[in-house]
Amino acid sequence: MEIKVQNLTRVFGTATAVDNVTFSFRSGDIFGFIGPNGAGKTTTIRMMSTLDMPTSGDIFYDGISAVLYPEEVRKVVGYMPDSLPDYKDVLVWEYLDFVARGFNLKGKVRTQRLRSVEEFTDLGEMRNKPLNVLSKGMKQRVSLARALIHDPQVLIMDEPAAGLDPRARLELRNLLKILAGQKKAILLSSHILSELQDICNGAVIIEQGKLLSAGSLQEMSREVRQEESLQEKKSGTVIIECAAEPEKLKLKLLEHPAVTEVGEMPDGRLHFTLQEWERNLTPLMADLFNAGLPITGFRKEELSLEELFMRITAGKVQ
Repeated sequence: MEIKVQNLTRVFGTATAVDNVTFSFRSGDIFGFIGPNGAGKTTTIRMMSTLDMPTSGDIFYDGISAVLYPEEVRKVVGYMPDSLPDYKDVLVWEYLDFVARGFNLKGKVRTQRLRSVEEFTDLGEMRNKPLNVLSKGMKQRVSLARALIHDPQVLIMDEPAAGLDPRARLELRNLLKILAGQKKAILLSSHILSELQDICNGAVIIEQGKLLSAGSLQEMSREVRQEESLQEKKSGTVIIECAAEPEKLKLKLLEHPAVTEVGEMPDGRLHFTLQEWERNLTPLMADLFNAGLPITGFRKEELSLEELFMRITAGKVQ
């Protein structure tokens, strides 16, 4: 399935929350949806989930318009909000059963789906507990189960890792990888960019309601590099491996006038910043080989999602 957000705009009075945003992703993708607070992420997510109508523009799910056919779109979209109701008199299984009935699941089909999502999200021991006594991590599991109850092809998630402890984040990350492996398309907003780095193959970055960049992480990194080259900001981080004599290698690197910020990685490799790396990398490596250092590998480090975010955004809010 291909999801296309096309010229999406949402205006509230005199304020434009989302301004002509266009991007796309498809089955098997996990795309991070990132931006500063007030950037328009939740508003966009609500429109993509048919909970709000755009002022103009549309969202297409394999060509089906969310504006014209919201009921059809709801059959293929699972929405996971950033919070779960705190009903003290509703048990977990009752809540999920209510949602399943809302999707018109009946009889054995409903029973099977409930059992399946409870097993997938590991809710078996929690199914008879009221919603209001659950921890934040368990509430997120229930919220994910609710989004999956009708086996949607697309998952849209608003801050799913917010407030989770490290173990719960790891468990959620593993579940998302499994879902992407099942060819579900996933879009999730988060402020925890290090978490997104580990699971996302693409991202959408917005600021003040406007799209700044969208695509695979490699495409976005390449665009930033190209722009920096045009601005003659040609420094780059290089990771280098040496079979022995790391201290000698470090000293040799620091002797080079174009090298700055030499550091050691946890696995023993060194990383360093090389000014005008395209021009200086070849002569630098020749110097290291001529010095007899046993270099076993080197590569230019790709920009992390955090670095991309910091370089692409300006820190503006609406």
